Amino acid sequence: MASGQQRKEREQAAIDAVLAEHKGAHRDSLIPILQHMQERVGYLSVAAVRSIAHHLHLPASKVYGVATFYNQFRFMPKGKYHVQVCRGTACHVKGSLATLDAVRQELGVEPGETSKNGAYSIEVVACMGACGLAPLVCVNGTFYADMTPKKVRALLEEQRERQAAHEAR
Repeated sequence: MASGQQRKEREQAAIDAVLAEHKGAHRDSLIPILQHMQERVGYLSVAAVRSIAHHLHLPASKVYGVATFYNQFRFMPKGKYHVQVCRGTACHVKGSLATLDAVRQELGVEPGETSKNGAYSIEVVACMGACGLAPLVCVNGTFYADMTPKKVRALLEEQRERQAAHEAR
């Protein structure tokens, strides 16, 4: 069986498990189901949206419309390296837009997207709660403070070198 097929089967099993936990749910459970689905599957796939719609007897367009309204939901899986850039007030004032632009340019990925090879994804967050360290970037849960475009480029280059060394083993 191909790895793509196995991945689809694992995803469908996770979707089915989430919906089984919400047996008998009504349309007012849509957001909690979306949250649970994303937590379990990692994102809201087309299959997940369709399955939720069927489960709640709603049009898929309604489920998708609600999910796209809230920025907490993503429609692509996170990359192996998930880069979060804080755009809260303190980070904004200290230049996080330039930091975000450097991340986008360096990775060739837009916020909310994942690179074609699945290595990197970018997420813009409203606040990471560490305003004294602004501007802040987080990669897979590790926080980097006082970031500048130059520091971002160095960080991502170092990340690529570590990834290449790891893959060479």
